[in-house]
Amino acid sequence: MSAVQKDAEKEQARTELEEVLAFHGGDALESVKSLLDDCRNLRGELAIVEQLVSRGYVRGWKPKYE
Repeated sequence: MSAVQKDAEKEQARTELEEVLAFHGGDALESVKSLLDDCRNLRGELAIVEQLVSRGYVRGWKPKYE
């Protein structure tokens, strides 16, 4: 990855962070809580999909946690 790409990714991450903080009125703790809740929700949905989707349906790919 080039330095330009790294800088662009850092800038995008900073922008996203600023947007999350602005949404929560600058409250960092509420921002983190919200992001953790979203993460838990997505992991729960992934667990459901893992049980419902057959391997053949997606040619061998199976959803899993990191």
